[in-house]
Amino acid sequence: MTQESREGAAQPLGIAMIGYAFMGKAHSNAWRNVASYFDVPAFEQKVLVGRDPAGVADAARKYGWAETATDWREVLTRDDIHVVDICAPGWLHAEIATAALEAGKHVLLEKPLANTLAEAEAMTAAARQARARGVHSMVGFNYRRVPALALARELIAEGRLGSIRQVRASYLQDWLADESAPMTWRLKKETAGSGALGDIASHAVDQVLFLLADQVTEVSGRLQTFTHQRPGTSGLEDVTVDDAAWATLSLASGAIASVEASRVATGRKNALEIEVYGSKGTLTFNLENLNELRFLDATAPAREQGFRRILVNEPEHPYLAAWWPQGHIIGWEHTFTHQIRDFLTAIATGTPPSPSFEDGLTVQRILAAVEESAASKSSAVPLNGTAAVVPPAPSEGA
Repeated sequence: MTQESREGAAQPLGIAMIGYAFMGKAHSNAWRNVASYFDVPAFEQKVLVGRDPAGVADAARKYGWAETATDWREVLTRDDIHVVDICAPGWLHAEIATAALEAGKHVLLEKPLANTLAEAEAMTAAARQARARGVHSMVGFNYRRVPALALARELIAEGRLGSIRQVRASYLQDWLADESAPMTWRLKKETAGSGALGDIASHAVDQVLFLLADQVTEVSGRLQTFTHQRPGTSGLEDVTVDDAAWATLSLASGAIASVEASRVATGRKNALEIEVYGSKGTLTFNLENLNELRFLDATAPAREQGFRRILVNEPEHPYLAAWWPQGHIIGWEHTFTHQIRDFLTAIATGTPPSPSFEDGLTVQRILAAVEESAASKSSAVPLNGTAAVVPPAPSEGA
């Protein structure tokens, strides 16, 4: 059913979600709550899809889905399904997303876009063709919806930092610091595509592009695996992806960004830290203090300069008008609610949502260049024709 015929029949959007583990739980929470706080088009949590009948049934009961299915292909044939939210592992992204778009379903897809650059390019072509038919798609880089980072983007766009000179973006975790931590699909190249690089460095790279609306022209990188084998179901198994990644990004504006990601940084739980240095000021952010942004105004007299803490929970801040009275903070899970809100609003207005599959492809090209540089021990890999990521318009909240 086309968007026009659906609207003509005043039928709520039917939502199907594929995958119900970590990201499935986070997305389900957002679907359950978004209409309670934001004005969004009517929708129904129709069906949750998973391979294990008992597991998916239990998840559907807890997460508010009306029914379950074990075959995503059958779900795509249903006329009452208009949106497919893909929370499956990376090796399934290309097949499911392409099929959903071809079936005329709007697609929300968890990052990274794909496991390989070739898959990402094919998916972006499919998204472009679908868009011409009024079918929308978006990549789930949820940290664009952190109010403090959305505010940082606004301040940078307003020129409050002057000319941006350098950016430091690091994403550090420690869930693999223990060498006895068991093998998972995230540690195998054939299922995960890459390790810390695709898993969390993708977020850091996307933030550089989101905050600066700039273009990466050159990349140098290094990857490292510290623990080469981990206990699996039949003894020790080889780890075939990176534990940590480093990259230097040259930007078209002349700014330089350094990116670091690790899943073995002992003591760091979920530390996405961003520092943006400009000629007139500096901004810093740490995801472990999600509601805070620190700002230094270098145009003030020297005796008054110093970082000041902005508690980002005023109604004037992005997304916050829909939530609690000022002084009452929000959390990590709210970024997914904001993401669903923006996606549904884009569908309703016919506005291409952001980040698009093209934006996801841009990140994928940068990650591929990091891998190329690391493998060849090249000092720099040029990026030609990589489109700049254009951030969405600032949100007014509800």
